[in-house]
Amino acid sequence: MFSVIFPGQGSQLVGMGKEFFEKYDLVKQLFKKADDTLGFNISKLILEGPKEKLDLTINTQPAIFLISFSIYKLIIQEFNKDLTKAKYFAGHSLGEYSALSAAGYLDFSDTLKLLRVRGDAMQNSVPNGEGGMVAVLGSTVKEIERILIENNMNSNIQIANDNSEGQLVLSGRNSDLDILMKFLKTKNIKNLKLPVSAPFHCKLMSKATEIMRKEIEKLSFHDSEKKLISNVTADEISDKSELKKLLVYQIEKRVKWRESVLNMIDKGVDHFIEIGPGKVLSGLVKRINKNVKINTINNESDIKDLNI
Repeated sequence: MFSVIFPGQGSQLVGMGKEFFEKYDLVKQLFKKADDTLGFNISKLILEGPKEKLDLTINTQPAIFLISFSIYKLIIQEFNKDLTKAKYFAGHSLGEYSALSAAGYLDFSDTLKLLRVRGDAMQNSVPNGEGGMVAVLGSTVKEIERILIENNMNSNIQIANDNSEGQLVLSGRNSDLDILMKFLKTKNIKNLKLPVSAPFHCKLMSKATEIMRKEIEKLSFHDSEKKLISNVTADEISDKSELKKLLVYQIEKRVKWRESVLNMIDKGVDHFIEIGPGKVLSGLVKRINKNVKINTINNESDIKDLNI
């Protein structure tokens, strides 16, 4: 039993998807549709850069979705491998939107436009340089929550991502994060500042939450028999109204990726297929459970090696 999973922000690189774009008309058509939908040449930005512009959140989010969705459709239509039989669809943060569209809940064009808005809203929720994110390695959720409470920081810093065993990401104002980082070092807890421009998945994203609530309510979500795993609850969901609500909550809430993977495994999933640039999620899944099968799809040979 397999699940299809999609990566989030940070997996982007200039030239991603180029092999597929050059060889398959299906991918060319999706890239062209994306250009027309967004009103600018995102295809050229993905294929040629510059990296600095691709790394802007407003561009990164629709770009990663476009690559992930294109590969997903390619596997089904050109290689006749039926990914629609997946037990679950899931994605990490931004990747949840790729899962949403692949599972048939939201149209390709609507997803692109929504992610463009999401990227802009998240980038501009906090003045540039005011907020940030810190990775914490070798600790647990309980330990970090205890440290935040004991240091009266639990209202200022939040656990943004519970990624895997021993890998957490914190969000907050840089001034608070700098103090916490020094304290963690005194406890011999490894931590490092991440090269991000905003504090995602925390209450500092409140402006983005309001923008996304209005945008999501405008859209028509489709009925689908496919089941998603929500970042917010780490549990399955297929109800459209509940799905909309959780997508709004996701902006400020913790991404429960570790719990999501464990839940899928508990419900019988023993094979994860990561579709999109990079292999970040494959690494996280392997840290969570070494016994599951993992396929990372980045090129044509990866697709040919895929058995489902």
